[in-house]
Amino acid sequence: MLYKPSLIHTLSMRTIHTKALAALVLMASFSCNEKSTELQIEKSTEVTAKEILGNPAYLAISFEGYRERSRDIQPSVDQLKEDLKILSAMGIKLVRTYNVQLAHAATLLKAIQELSKEEEDFEMYVMLGAWMDCKNAWTDLEPDHGVESEQNAQEIARAVALANSYPEIVKILAVGNEAMVKWATSYFVQPDVILKWVNHLQALKAAGDLPKDLWITSSDDFSSWGGGDPSYHTEDLKKLAQAVDYISIHTYPYHNSHYNPDFWRVPLEESKLSPIEKVDQAMLRARDFAISQYDSVANYMKSIGVDKPIHIGETGWASLSDGFYGPQGSKAADEYKQALYYQHMRKWTNQKGISLFYFEAFNEQWKDAGNPIGSENHFGLFGLKGEAKYALWDLVDQGIFKGLTRDGNPIVKTYNGNKERLLQDVLAPPAH
Repeated sequence: MLYKPSLIHTLSMRTIHTKALAALVLMASFSCNEKSTELQIEKSTEVTAKEILGNPAYLAISFEGYRERSRDIQPSVDQLKEDLKILSAMGIKLVRTYNVQLAHAATLLKAIQELSKEEEDFEMYVMLGAWMDCKNAWTDLEPDHGVESEQNAQEIARAVALANSYPEIVKILAVGNEAMVKWATSYFVQPDVILKWVNHLQALKAAGDLPKDLWITSSDDFSSWGGGDPSYHTEDLKKLAQAVDYISIHTYPYHNSHYNPDFWRVPLEESKLSPIEKVDQAMLRARDFAISQYDSVANYMKSIGVDKPIHIGETGWASLSDGFYGPQGSKAADEYKQALYYQHMRKWTNQKGISLFYFEAFNEQWKDAGNPIGSENHFGLFGLKGEAKYALWDLVDQGIFKGLTRDGNPIVKTYNGNKERLLQDVLAPPAH
């Protein structure tokens, strides 16, 4: 999902002596039942990206805790702690962020560190994103996609500082978000830019200036990783695939329900099904569409001799839209379809040992601030006030959110838990 960066904010950093801490871990011998806070922090340094990624015991999600229509209003440590407790309750142990230009990532890391000390069973790790831009991105000038932004070096430096300050939490560093895909016309860069910074980070690891087990990647559209248009099949992309520790791809059947809708439309043989049956079948096709994009990247990597893990850095489904995906468009957006997509994708990726950074945890209304019912504002599994959408109703029934709140609001079901009312908003996809 596209994230527009804002003004650079200076982050205050503190230093943790990673090697000294690691030495303490090696010297210590504790039983598995030990409950001390110090043990929880020390044990977390032993957990690496290699062990986390692809492990269904470490469910992943994309998360930024913005509540307001502008990111100028940053969430507080206490607000992020609320969110993290909610995510932890549903089994999430790995969250993805997108930039370190704003205070959010640093605040999140502080919140995780504090919770780890306060709650002995709390465990959470971070895939830290460093935003990449081309020259003149997000300005009134014409973007120069052949030259990178002068801000990129500063972004990498901030990411390195945070990774070194919180080695027990930051396990992955992603260089860029949808930064190479050519439809990102406001800011995309050439693969050699991402390659340069990935190589830089790998060199820091080799020199001992970053944690040796930190995994480096870039998270981008499946086509950017060679799964689609052959125009992406460049030497720099091959070198990048060889340089990263794993491949992180994005796949969005939701958006393709408008832009590439053949898989989405109801085929003739299903025309006599009930509307809900048509939806159920369409969501299986949506899952298969995502799998086909994943497989296309895997096949390309095999063709160029790259044998590395491939995980899903983003995929998701919006629950509301007044545009391309709403009642006058592809009819894709509603909570029922979102729930089916979430369930199908979690089941498939868990079975296959693929990490899925589902997009996203909570609704964020800054993305389309001028249109409250714009699709981009409604990808969350939770609403802005912590309302659990249909995908999570079973978890509410199980009581896992009991006592948890978001900004003082208890976690309750959308539609007051009335499934009949929810189904009234569900529309079958268009016919072929």
